[in-house]
Amino acid sequence: MLYEKSGEARGGKPVLKIVFLDRDTIGPSVTITRPGFAHEWIEYGKTPEDQVSARIADADIVITNKAPVRAASIAQASRLKMIAVAATGYDVIDLAAAKERDIVVSNVRGYAVNTVPEHTFALIFALRRSIIGFRQDVIDGEWQRANQFCFFNHPIKDLAGSTLGIFGGGTLGKSVARIGEALGMTPLFAARKGSTEVAPGYTAFNEVLERADIITFHMPLTPETRDMIGIAEFRRMKRKPLVINTARGGLVNEADLVTALNEGLIGGAGFDVLTKEPPAPDNPLLAVLGRPNVIVTPHVAWASDEAMQSLWAQVIDHVENFEKGAPSNVL
Repeated sequence: MLYEKSGEARGGKPVLKIVFLDRDTIGPSVTITRPGFAHEWIEYGKTPEDQVSARIADADIVITNKAPVRAASIAQASRLKMIAVAATGYDVIDLAAAKERDIVVSNVRGYAVNTVPEHTFALIFALRRSIIGFRQDVIDGEWQRANQFCFFNHPIKDLAGSTLGIFGGGTLGKSVARIGEALGMTPLFAARKGSTEVAPGYTAFNEVLERADIITFHMPLTPETRDMIGIAEFRRMKRKPLVINTARGGLVNEADLVTALNEGLIGGAGFDVLTKEPPAPDNPLLAVLGRPNVIVTPHVAWASDEAMQSLWAQVIDHVENFEKGAPSNVL
């Protein structure tokens, strides 16, 4: 735990107590700047869920990335006035409980406009060109045994001319679409599942499933989007696409994903996010990690040095704006 007190109260304002629950979720390369106003700063590397209530009990402002702030913790935090989420996703916060107490909740936006799309395409390139499988073949001596300048153990496909199905039409989805277009791909933005009307610029949900060579997710996890893709949707995927998820675990049913891989319904999977992180021992994806068409990375698509520093700058901006009486990025 890090504890510091900065400055004296100005103009009769009280010194606000700020509690940062999970510093370790922000990379060590990031400079953790502090607000410019007088404050008391308490910083924890990690906070287990059962310790949140005690640690925020007398906080005025809470900063969290993944440490959950639920209704019970909010009820016990009598001084709490603001929660600054050091992420875009805010499913760790009980928004209804915060709203009932008039607690401001702010998140960060737009900081990952380069890092997440780049990671998305790193997964796409690696799977589309079978980089993992060929690398392992070289390690295993397959090249030497081939007795010629190359060999063809795995499929290799160009991205140019392929169809990119994008689920999520926000900043990240649009950035992915621009990269896809530059590579000669045709992006299709999927309409909401079950929607009877398709807005201009979007394509019907099931049509995207049927036409896409690559499917990628860039949307929040909500009750409506949880398990959005299951075995019924996999069976609609006529082109056996690659399935990429750098958004949120839970959008795709993981057991059904493994079934789709086993039955050859999809060409491969590149996931940076899982339903439970780190994964539980019984997560079905752990059993297929050795396959050349499966890549799982540990929720790092967002975590370029540049993106994390930008994220933290936004967090401090939101805290300072709240203190000035002009809260920003309010959910």
